[in-house]
Amino acid sequence: MKLTIVGCSGSGSGPESPASSYLVQADHEGRTFSLLLDLGPGSFGALYRYLDPADIEAVLLSHLHPDHCLDVCALYVGASYSPTAPWRPAAVYGPADTAERLVRAYDVAAPPGTEPAEPTRGIADYFDYRTWQPSQQIGPFDVTVTRVAHPVEAYGIRLTERAGSGASLVFSGDTGPSPALAELATGADLLLIEASFLDRPDNPAGLHLSGRQAAELGTAAGVGAIVLTHIPPWHDPDQVLAEATPHFAGSIELARSGARWTIG
Repeated sequence: MKLTIVGCSGSGSGPESPASSYLVQADHEGRTFSLLLDLGPGSFGALYRYLDPADIEAVLLSHLHPDHCLDVCALYVGASYSPTAPWRPAAVYGPADTAERLVRAYDVAAPPGTEPAEPTRGIADYFDYRTWQPSQQIGPFDVTVTRVAHPVEAYGIRLTERAGSGASLVFSGDTGPSPALAELATGADLLLIEASFLDRPDNPAGLHLSGRQAAELGTAAGVGAIVLTHIPPWHDPDQVLAEATPHFAGSIELARSGARWTIG
């Protein structure tokens, strides 16, 4: 299993990275299967550095805040209007109202008396929308999810490669301290975990993690390695890393746009 950081900026795009989006690839039925964990603002264009976005087979949305999902609209535009369109529709996994959310983000009323210049299939029915279940098979991966601590319906996601080494990757999405996420991450090879806050006593509860909290969760779960992500532009990532490092004995690194890991 290979992980590529497409975008890792928290709460919006940043000066050095698009918002949250992570490319995960593995061999499957004689080809490379490519999926995305989230597709936040700016990340669709950045995908062209790593692959043709037409080759994305699934998009897994941790939740429907704009910094995690809005570039599904850009994927739809590429799939509908680019010179190689139409693309094979990707499967989009998310909360039950994912299609409705993306319609609200994309659709704009046509001026009175004009016909909208839309393709036959709008964003509501272009993608293969699938509501999260506790477990599902997606290409070469067994995928399990759990609700995490966030103001909206949000999920932590665990990918386990069925073939080969059985490598496992857990993505936190956005979460505050969450026993459910720690359970989901138990024994994972790599924990890709948000660390949006500096370690301050007045941080809002049930919203995000600090670097220290992320590291402590990884230690409690017994994960092999940690990658800290979703650090907003107004914080210094090196300070977040410095606050996290004493609380995890294994490898702990910062996500950076373009960084890659082989898992398993």
